[in-house]
Amino acid sequence: MKQIVLTAVLIGWSMLFFERPVHAYLDPGSGSMFLQILLGGTAAIGVILKLYWGRLLVLFRIRKDDPPKRDA
Repeated sequence: MKQIVLTAVLIGWSMLFFERPVHAYLDPGSGSMFLQILLGGTAAIGVILKLYWGRLLVLFRIRKDDPPKRDA
């Protein structure tokens, strides 16, 4: 795991320090696409939190885990 993190950090630093200028044009559609990705990601995180809210409460010991129900 440490090797993966170290590799990612080294790649990130090399990209930061060895950058070259790029002459590109970003049209207004690019901004709306970025906004759509941002809002979609936020909605996805919200849905995931909603689905696993009970498990998160048990994980952080805010609520006790319910014992499994027995069939009679």
